[in-house]
Amino acid sequence: MTFSIVARAADGGALGVAVASKFLGVGAAVPAALADVGAVATQSYANLAYRPQALALLATGVPATETVAGLIAADAGPVDHRQVGVVGTTGAGATFTGPACHAWAGGAAGDGFAIQGNMLAGPQVVEQMRTTWLAGTATGRLAYRLLDALRAGDEAGGDRRGRQSAALLVVAKGQGYGGTSDVLVDLRVDDHPEPVAELARLLALHSLYFERPDPATLLDLDGAVGTEVRDRLAALGHPAGPDPAALDEALASWAGIANLEERIVAGRIDPLVLDQLRAA
Repeated sequence: MTFSIVARAADGGALGVAVASKFLGVGAAVPAALADVGAVATQSYANLAYRPQALALLATGVPATETVAGLIAADAGPVDHRQVGVVGTTGAGATFTGPACHAWAGGAAGDGFAIQGNMLAGPQVVEQMRTTWLAGTATGRLAYRLLDALRAGDEAGGDRRGRQSAALLVVAKGQGYGGTSDVLVDLRVDDHPEPVAELARLLALHSLYFERPDPATLLDLDGAVGTEVRDRLAALGHPAGPDPAALDEALASWAGIANLEERIVAGRIDPLVLDQLRAA
């Protein structure tokens, strides 16, 4: 009923899950992840207890393959109908598909990833996800690499019953909002005719509002740029005094209202923030 990828960033700093299904609110059931520990996807007559159990095992140093074996061995339910994928902070990921899962069902795993799906249009769904994942080593942000793999599976036919929901979960130590959370991305599309496309739209917005700016792209708040920013802020009801600190304060005040506070750097401006200021 679902296809998913569980994976680790190339540098090992982030872990995550991307999933799509003809199922209401798949993000509430399938994915779980814990920074510096691992990630798991449970699906097909999903046993939601797999999520804390898998993370507990990974936290003690149990490899992904043995973690999956432990989950299956301890499950008194319909194991033959279940699927699960697990990845830890090192080594290969692991995937399991019960022999009674609705066809087509199967998976693939390798260093730092596990892909699985059931009730799919065919094996090409998993294969295209694997190919896309392996080809994406140059993609710096795990969320986008996961989304690319999920989109590849969707375009290859995905869930043979159709589309309904999708979700993306990525964790990285201290990389969440304001540096006070490990949840880097947590986006869900619960009921939509094109959930993977909608997930992509939401991720783009998430990047704008919650990612920190690239220091190499920042512009100094002086000269023509400073004058433009000061004038635009004044026109929006955020006048700034002549000194740089007053301009910083006015820009930060406007950015907080526009939900761009994560992109504010004293004395400088992110070009994306400037674009939003111009649009306002």
